[in-house]
Amino acid sequence: MTHLLILGGTTEAGELAQTIAGTGIRATYSYAGRVGTPRPQPVPTRSGGFGGVAGLVRYLRDAQVTHVVDATHPFAARMSRNAHAACAETGVPLVALTRPPWTEGSGDRWTHVPDIDAAVAALSGPVRRVFLAVGRVHLDAFAAQPQHHYLLRLVDDPDAPPLPDCTVIVDRGPFDLAQDTALLRAHRIDLVVSKNSGGSGARSKIDAARALDLPVLIIDRPELPERTELHEPERILDWLAHSGVNLGV
Repeated sequence: MTHLLILGGTTEAGELAQTIAGTGIRATYSYAGRVGTPRPQPVPTRSGGFGGVAGLVRYLRDAQVTHVVDATHPFAARMSRNAHAACAETGVPLVALTRPPWTEGSGDRWTHVPDIDAAVAALSGPVRRVFLAVGRVHLDAFAAQPQHHYLLRLVDDPDAPPLPDCTVIVDRGPFDLAQDTALLRAHRIDLVVSKNSGGSGARSKIDAARALDLPVLIIDRPELPERTELHEPERILDWLAHSGVNLGV
């Protein structure tokens, strides 16, 4: 019997769960456990890590998982690498549901850095008002550049201010161009720092920076093992069918 494991946490993962729920395929949606109030899903869910590659191998075998879709965030590199290794060890077919990365266009003022550490280093210098869109996990690293005022937009309200001089807005996307243009203006932002997450739900801050002629410090995506990547949930159904899954049963 087919058992699909969706490694989720993204908008695309939620869309895939909706698609799969209508087929009758047994599926489990796995959250990393980093968000206090995750969105409900139309398939059974689990939350938390697996315990590295070995733990994921055990889970795949114990739960009799037959297929894995890695629909994690493009920067969830450790989970993606673990999934690749665990599926290789168990022989479970793996596909990634990914967002195409953003590309620089006319009017953009991007500076590329390879990782979080390089982004922190690039912020050395005079005081700036920075919209820091890197996710909650990496915020502590930016305490090394305490001279700036940071605007943070988080899904959950932090227990304490995560940086010495910051404004926290608790909100959940997707956002649009008008919202983010108004946000950057209201907080007098003069630099946007963002991972190249891709997709449409988080792009509005990039478009707003272009509209306001603001520079953007872009953190490039991590390198991952070679794998099959698809960009639309519907294509996952094709992949399942090609691997012998009887859809709708």
